[in-house]
Amino acid sequence: MLANWKLKEVVLMSLLAVVFGIIYLVFVHIGNIWASLIGPIAYEWIFGVWFLVSIVAMAIIRKPGAAVIPEVMAAAVEVMIGNAFGPRLILVGLVQGLGAEAAFAATRYRRFDLPVLILAGVGASLFSFAYGYLIGGFAALSPWYVLLMLGIRILSGAIIAGYGGSLIVNGLYATGSLRGYAIAREKRDARV
Repeated sequence: MLANWKLKEVVLMSLLAVVFGIIYLVFVHIGNIWASLIGPIAYEWIFGVWFLVSIVAMAIIRKPGAAVIPEVMAAAVEVMIGNAFGPRLILVGLVQGLGAEAAFAATRYRRFDLPVLILAGVGASLFSFAYGYLIGGFAALSPWYVLLMLGIRILSGAIIAGYGGSLIVNGLYATGSLRGYAIAREKRDARV
């Protein structure tokens, strides 16, 4: 999969995975504090944070695998620096990354505009929720509560991961630090 990638793309993807792995672990603790106040639904409001690296990396690199690989790497970083969920979290990262990757694959990796980034956030939400439902005991909860959780997670994925990811990418692009990546070539070609 990485055979046609440039070294700088692999390095950027790895750097993003480390940065977001740290951010992810911080948000686990924020979620724990909030969940102690309002219950397990608290995590749903911030779940979009845990999808960000897949969307940011794909929006910049724009190659197959650029969503799923950094999500798995960020989960591995999170495990190595102390997430109590342990190695099973790497599987969670894979599921989330596949959900985001599916949105880009549906466009044959040709569209990276805001609607597709939002769709990637929704895809990551749906995939992760399905996985959570299977292993997290959601079936024991009231159906209306599960639907509320799903709705909030979808909104979080769309807003935090999709729209927020777009803001992060545009901010990075504005600094000039993304010259030489696919995003810069596409934006340059769009202006011509």
